[in-house]
Amino acid sequence: MAGLIEDYALLGDLHTAALVGRDGSIDWLCLPRFDSPACFAALLHDENAGHWRIGPAAGGTCTRRRYRGDSLVLETEWEGPDGTVRVVDLMPPRGDAADVVRIVEGVSGRVRMRSELRLRFDYGSVVPWVRHVDGMLTAVAGPDAVWLRTPVALHGQDEATWAEFEVEAGDRVPFVLMWAPSHLPAPTPVDAADALAETESFWSGWMGSCTYRGGWEEAVRRSLVTLKGLTYAPTGGIAAAATTSLPEHIGGVRNWDYRYCWLRDATFTLQALLGSGFVTEATAWRNWLLRAVAGSPGDLQIMYGLDGTRRLPEYELPWLRGYENSAPVRIGNGAAGQFQLDVWGEVLEGLYLGRASGLAASADAWDLQKALMDYLEGHWDDPDNGLWEVRGPRRHFVHSKVMAWAGVDRMARSVAEFGLDGPAERWHALRDQIHADVCANGFDPGRGTFTQYYGGSELDASLLLIPRVGFLPWRDERVAGTVRAVQRELCEDGFVLRYRTDSGVDGLPGDEGAFLACSFWLVDALHGLGRTGEAVALFERLLGLRNDVGLLAEEWDPRARRQVGNFPQAFSHEPLVNSARQLARDTTATTTGL
Repeated sequence: MAGLIEDYALLGDLHTAALVGRDGSIDWLCLPRFDSPACFAALLHDENAGHWRIGPAAGGTCTRRRYRGDSLVLETEWEGPDGTVRVVDLMPPRGDAADVVRIVEGVSGRVRMRSELRLRFDYGSVVPWVRHVDGMLTAVAGPDAVWLRTPVALHGQDEATWAEFEVEAGDRVPFVLMWAPSHLPAPTPVDAADALAETESFWSGWMGSCTYRGGWEEAVRRSLVTLKGLTYAPTGGIAAAATTSLPEHIGGVRNWDYRYCWLRDATFTLQALLGSGFVTEATAWRNWLLRAVAGSPGDLQIMYGLDGTRRLPEYELPWLRGYENSAPVRIGNGAAGQFQLDVWGEVLEGLYLGRASGLAASADAWDLQKALMDYLEGHWDDPDNGLWEVRGPRRHFVHSKVMAWAGVDRMARSVAEFGLDGPAERWHALRDQIHADVCANGFDPGRGTFTQYYGGSELDASLLLIPRVGFLPWRDERVAGTVRAVQRELCEDGFVLRYRTDSGVDGLPGDEGAFLACSFWLVDALHGLGRTGEAVALFERLLGLRNDVGLLAEEWDPRARRQVGNFPQAFSHEPLVNSARQLARDTTATTTGL
């Protein structure tokens, strides 16, 4: 049975990621990429969908666990009557093959341990053919092959591979699992100790670029490591999350595949990376963005595959029950075909930010931006599906119009600030036209707040971004009124909902939790309004929602008091970094250093 979402820790090799529970079980792993079919899918079903547990034979959850410094090397310890044992888990930077390395270390006493490996390819549906060859376990099914090396004896039972052994103080028992395409020979064996040293060296060297100094440094650094862990190194794309179909409401149907790259994340990601000193990663992400959106501006999608793939067909896996019976389990994402006006603005804003930050850009990049701008000029007043990818009717969403304004504004400013060619006067006029349109149709003067869409009365947490993109000053009374309305109508236990799902605007049944990114946006809004004490208090409450190793899912259920949604979520960790940076600039902010 899968643990709570917050029971999991992340391993990663910058190509894919694994989730390890507090019981020592890897319950989620897709090979060879984030978006490949899973070979361990117990997270979305049970152990019969594939998992790999290493822990005391007596079972139970760990006593404590932690990452080694600023890395994705995980240490999990169990203390019991017979002694203490530690399991060190890691995925070394990708070499010839994808590797998962697990090292069992005896700390004190003598502890009986058990390894249970249950490989199930294609999301739990395919049982591999398992053999023992040259001292290795070999498992093959279709295009996939896995090899397991360990010095302990292995035996097969119930379509799983088992090992039982004892460790005492000073013992180190390695397990190395390797994946490669089944038509290739076995990869070169990896030495577990060398892999551990190499992995620790990689992460310490990478974090050496971090320039963040200020309060909450541990939380910021862990979020940056998490963002790096969600990066697909070959292209620079950053997956929104490592998982699919973790529910926004336990038992509900709001279960989506987040193992892709969203254009909406572009500006937030660039702000977090550039503001923390990671210019190489920011450049790679910006370059991924340029490649992904190349082509006809009218064909711009809201999301792409890790390599820029456009087709992400959505389908269901009926043989998986879903996390805590939250069905269906979905692969692919049908929202990729939606029209979301705001992404044109977000792409143009992100490319402006990259240029303003000194990232090298080519003339081709500006030509692409002008093509995107031409499309935006002709379609800014079209209704769309909005940033939340609603599956109800298209509307004139206020956030979409504000981001269209931001895109036009950044293009006009690019001409003035960087000496680029373009019809700046025409763009200035369009910017003013969109601004007037939003203020006339998207603001409710009776209530003193902007609304979710033209002619509606509902609120939307994305309205908190209005001053952040420069549409209105932070201290404008319309901004202050909107912030008060969000606090009054969209908050549960102080955390922010995206919108009220009972309004029917998204065309879906059921409920969802508080959206963590939106709650960080409220931190920024409170800070911008000069309510710094409230901002710091909310920020520290949000930090308190992280699990024991510093990770956040997409949402927080304030009633069940648990994390929900896909995990770990880049769109939660990006705003954490950005909010910390904003608060750290205010010398009056009182921080606890969490």
